[in-house]
Amino acid sequence: MRKLFAVIRREFMVRVHTKAFVIGTILGPVLMGFLFVFPMLLESRDRAPKRLVVLDAANGGFGGRVTEALAAARRGVGPDAAPRYDVVRLEAGPGNLAPLDSLIPLTGAKNAGTQALVGVVLVTDSVLDTGRMHYFGSNVGSLSEMGDLQRILRQAVVGERLGRAGVDPSVLMVATAPISLETSRVSNGQVSGESGESSFILAYVMSFLLYMALLLYGNQVMGSVLEEKSNRIMEVLVSSLSPFELMLGKVLGVGSVALLQLGIWTGAAKVLTSQRVAIAGLLGAEPSAAMSMPIPAISGGLLAVYLSFFVLGFFLYSAAYAAVAATVSTQQEAQQAALPVTMCIVVGLIMMFGLLDEPNGTLARTMSLIPLFAPFVTPVRYSLSPLPLMELLASAGLTALGVLAVTWIAARIYRVGILMYGKRATVMEIARWIRTG
Repeated sequence: MRKLFAVIRREFMVRVHTKAFVIGTILGPVLMGFLFVFPMLLESRDRAPKRLVVLDAANGGFGGRVTEALAAARRGVGPDAAPRYDVVRLEAGPGNLAPLDSLIPLTGAKNAGTQALVGVVLVTDSVLDTGRMHYFGSNVGSLSEMGDLQRILRQAVVGERLGRAGVDPSVLMVATAPISLETSRVSNGQVSGESGESSFILAYVMSFLLYMALLLYGNQVMGSVLEEKSNRIMEVLVSSLSPFELMLGKVLGVGSVALLQLGIWTGAAKVLTSQRVAIAGLLGAEPSAAMSMPIPAISGGLLAVYLSFFVLGFFLYSAAYAAVAATVSTQQEAQQAALPVTMCIVVGLIMMFGLLDEPNGTLARTMSLIPLFAPFVTPVRYSLSPLPLMELLASAGLTALGVLAVTWIAARIYRVGILMYGKRATVMEIARWIRTG
């Protein structure tokens, strides 16, 4: 046992003292902070209203009502919400499009001391019949801005059509006002307080973290075995402890590094989310910009399920990566030989997206019972919909048996493969190693 801990300690210390570990540990929170702060920066920069010109070439005050609708648009909700547009109406007369030729060159031009003209909205009577309104702007590539502008203009056109048909637009607008559907997850007969959107984000983040950890640290296990094979020190190591202890020590050592780094990243994410309102204030953004970001709540049961399957999945795939490294001699051969293992990880992540709509369907239940995919599928299903206790235990039990089976197979491959140099093992040789040990 002392020798096993010596291997674990060596694998841990060798990695945590590298520049790559330090830089990666620091860059993780920095990247999270950038992704967290960037939308707020955009919100703070976009608080200045964008200048638009409404070229009114219609009859009956239609252009005036479009101008009023644009001027009433706000960024966010509440009395402190900033206006979205600074609108100027240019009345050209019915069908007169001549002013458009002089307005288009001004669009997007930055003049000293004046606010740049962002776009021109052309209003004609034909819009009421064809449903097509033309916008000339420098920001047409922004899908979100164009979506907001289209929504506002659509409401103005609907109101004008109703008014010309003799129907009070305000009555219909109130009757057809959209509703906000607030969802709450029910688990074990009780409302958990989690929304559907938060559950989706949580499921995605958990699966992606497991995916990244397996690819990053699983390859580190493989690289560690290859390094010691290339340095020809395996003979010395296996003379002091068994190949199984050596493989287990590498997996546990690299796994402890993974837990340390992921723990630091999780703590940084917790600090960012808890202080999001203060960060928004420092950046000059509206507090609503921070509060509108759905932050998922992790219950104790979900955390236990996720950590359990994270550990099981890590051991399963790390043992597989160690076995792969034992059968090859170079990094290039290892990348090719590890492709089936990597593909299983990728398939597990892809399956997560396919199960979001049917977390309790037949396919989801089946995938939860397959050890290679259960570490991805089961925590996601648990975060989206409550699972029966027996089904959860069956998934965990079969995954644990899969870990034991893969570890047993990997150990038999590892025992012979680590002392083989100069050639890549064939499938028949690997099968003989597993059979004879």
